Amino acid sequence: MTALTAVSVDHAQRLRGHLMGLVDIAVAQEAGQSDPEALRLIWQARDVRAQELPGDHMRAVGHLRRMAWCVNELLERLAALRCVKEAA
Repeated sequence: MTALTAVSVDHAQRLRGHLMGLVDIAVAQEAGQSDPEALRLIWQARDVRAQELPGDHMRAVGHLRRMAWCVNELLERLAALRCVKEAA
């Protein structure tokens, strides 16, 4: 395994963990029941988290970017709904 691959795998594991935590908060706060956008982001986060990290470098980078985008969007939505404190 190359250093870049090891870094990509580490980033993927961290982002999956963040997505799981945010989805857990959203579900516990019932954000998806009161807000259609939150529900869409919850499903999107679950979908991207379930996908395997591609072996190809460029596809892996794209996947990491999608996961990071989901973390950002779900966090912002949960902050707007006051399910979490606003992130710095």
